[in-house]
Amino acid sequence: MSTRFVTGALFAAITSALPAAAHDLTETVTPHFEKAITNIPGKTLKVVIVDYSPGGASVPHTHADSSFIFAHVLSGEVESKVNDGPTQIYRTGESWYEPPASKHLVSRNASKTKSARLLAVFVLDTDEKTLTTPIE
Repeated sequence: MSTRFVTGALFAAITSALPAAAHDLTETVTPHFEKAITNIPGKTLKVVIVDYSPGGASVPHTHADSSFIFAHVLSGEVESKVNDGPTQIYRTGESWYEPPASKHLVSRNASKTKSARLLAVFVLDTDEKTLTTPIE
């Protein structure tokens, strides 16, 4: 094999991997807390932390039909659109809520250079196991 062939193959492999990596920016969801609400039978409180890398985003999704959600930006800026509401940017310390059976059409890091972190608190039926479902 010639050096030119090996160099060309290596260059092609590296450059073809770059676009895939650029489009692989998603969120990381970490369970943080879960507890049955003893004075509301059949309801559970679940808390997750969502970390967005620079430019990271969630796919459009729905949440469990029974879930009421409180979202609070821990760091950075998060762009969000729920149902037919406006697309808004929430900054560190700002919050919003999502009523049951909402469609979360936009959820992403508003920055291409800095990370963002979000705390999401769910109150939902205890038998609901899936918090999010992608919208097809």
